[in-house]
Amino acid sequence: MLRLSDVGWLLVLLLGLATAAGARRHTELTVEELKARIAAASVPDRVHLCLEIAQKQLVETAKLYSAGEIEQGQSPLQDVVTYSELARDYSIQSHKHQKQTEIAVRAMTRKLNDLEHTLGQPDQPPIKNAMDRLERVRDDLLASMFKKEEK
Repeated sequence: MLRLSDVGWLLVLLLGLATAAGARRHTELTVEELKARIAAASVPDRVHLCLEIAQKQLVETAKLYSAGEIEQGQSPLQDVVTYSELARDYSIQSHKHQKQTEIAVRAMTRKLNDLEHTLGQPDQPPIKNAMDRLERVRDDLLASMFKKEEK
């Protein structure tokens, strides 16, 4: 049986969790805010910002495509590719976060592949093009991580 003091602690704990969850929601940045932060960030931090933008825009692309708004989905789809390429460039330049970037791009490619299979033939080419470009991003990252040593 719960005592009054136990109920008080339980309420404090629940209130703390609710406050933490609310604070997390308020600190989540928009795509435009993330884009604005890139210029002031260090090169390794730019990798994370670019990946976050690409992932958010992938969610937006999927929403628009699922709603049948293919034309409106082109801009966020282009951002997915552009910011994944930038993440690759910053990652290779800084020699940091290459593995995490490759993993994130692989996951985005998988999600685009899933999206492609839900579309009719006429709507698939932009998704296929994006997947091809993301595969090149992955190839570049893997080549950078596993350079062959000259003999």
